[in-house]
Amino acid sequence: MKTIGTHNYYVYILTNKNKTVLYIGVTNNLKDRIEYHKTSKSSFTSKYNCFNLIYYERFEDVNFAIKREKELKGWNRNKKEELINSFNAEWKFLNNEI
Repeated sequence: MKTIGTHNYYVYILTNKNKTVLYIGVTNNLKDRIEYHKTSKSSFTSKYNCFNLIYYERFEDVNFAIKREKELKGWNRNKKEELINSFNAEWKFLNNEI
């Protein structure tokens, strides 16, 4: 059991090399989850080559993280782009920074 205050849950957005596809997910281990997306052969991310992290938010409560993931998935593309721009204006791939 983790000590209170040490829980980490992430809502994240991945994109492909050309930044034309966005994938939103939630996880408790961001680095491992991105690696899973790279190696999985039968998933949305493998089909569209979405392996590049461009956005993430950290939560201590899994319920808040899941709620936020659902919220972001309901947004249109323009609203998602505004969110990404406010966090990572250059849309740099952040995989090596986590």
